[in-house]
Amino acid sequence: MQRYFVAPAQISGHTAVLEGDDARHLAQVMRARPGDKFIVCDGSGREALAKVVTVDKDIVRAEIVEERFAESEMAWRVTVAQSLPKGDKLETVIQKGTEAGAAVFLPFLSQRTVVQYDERKEAKRVERWRRIAKEAAEQSHRGVVPEVMAVSSWKSLIGRFAEYDLVLLCYEEEGRAGNGLRRVLTEFAAKQAEGGKPRILIVVGPEGGFDEREAEAAAAAGAKPIGLGKRILRTETAALYALACIAYASGELGGD
Repeated sequence: MQRYFVAPAQISGHTAVLEGDDARHLAQVMRARPGDKFIVCDGSGREALAKVVTVDKDIVRAEIVEERFAESEMAWRVTVAQSLPKGDKLETVIQKGTEAGAAVFLPFLSQRTVVQYDERKEAKRVERWRRIAKEAAEQSHRGVVPEVMAVSSWKSLIGRFAEYDLVLLCYEEEGRAGNGLRRVLTEFAAKQAEGGKPRILIVVGPEGGFDEREAEAAAAAGAKPIGLGKRILRTETAALYALACIAYASGELGGD
């Protein structure tokens, strides 16, 4: 069933309203008619089954049939800090990372970032990234649209490590040394209280990886440098790989 994220004000009492692009998509692409049903979400986990009442060019009005709370979020709240990669790779990270359950995306600049960062273009890029996150959240039936933050400096990112219960620095040298993610996550999971929602930060470097001094600075600030297996992953693959491992370790994939 089609799903749309709207501002909380667009869900009021027993009515829901779609406007702009969302209304046009439901009316023109999905060819909705009165009586058709869809899911509407306010972005905070609240969602409702709605039935179309009227369809106009730029606005669809609907009746709330049933309210419920989304149960599709990860057991642990995960932020992906990704050093800006070349081309449209960050779009891939945001799209697929949203499907995998990431709650926040935090792009940053590091020593080996090769992208020519232009602050004047940042607003439009962030706007596009946020739109990709919204569309991916709708497609994957998320209850929350992940936050996509403005591009940060490496120094600023390190300064935020204290906000998290666990900071994982994806560093290929640790992989070569055999210091993998499994042990860290197993130990971390054993310490979690029932019903808790710990905050985890995954830090992924650019195409050329982290400079040794960056890795040392991150470790000194509390990050745990970890490897992601015996193979070298592309920068756009590393965060997705780590997210899957975290979903498994948190028990989200079932089993004991």
